[in-house]
Amino acid sequence: MKIAICASMVFTEKMLETKEQLEKLGHEVLVSGFVDSYTGKAEKEIEELKLFHKNTRDAIREFWGKIKKSDAILVLNYDRKGIKNYIGGNTLMEIGFAHVLEKKIFLMNPIPEIDYYKSEIVAVKPTIINGDLTNIK
Repeated sequence: MKIAICASMVFTEKMLETKEQLEKLGHEVLVSGFVDSYTGKAEKEIEELKLFHKNTRDAIREFWGKIKKSDAILVLNYDRKGIKNYIGGNTLMEIGFAHVLEKKIFLMNPIPEIDYYKSEIVAVKPTIINGDLTNIK
């Protein structure tokens, strides 16, 4: 299966680890073309880079193209900003893109309890894999 990994760029290292694990399971994996820029950076630097890539490099459309080429997305939703299983605004948009493009949607962890987001995520009927990549089918 061709899988696009969606996550906050703060989780870049986890994204790359997951990519490697999925490839070992026989999947083709797509990540942001800007991922190398984020490796080893502090959160403040990552936030600045995200704005730069969105404003000058059309990063949102760049990844939309990858979602379009995929069979599914895997959302890496780990704890962040005091929120269990965090999903940020950009990742929520990517979930919406995948839904409209009729792609399978997998969440690494359960849906977060975030006001206004939860009902939107529930509505797209994601498959929760509970950290087990072998549940991606």
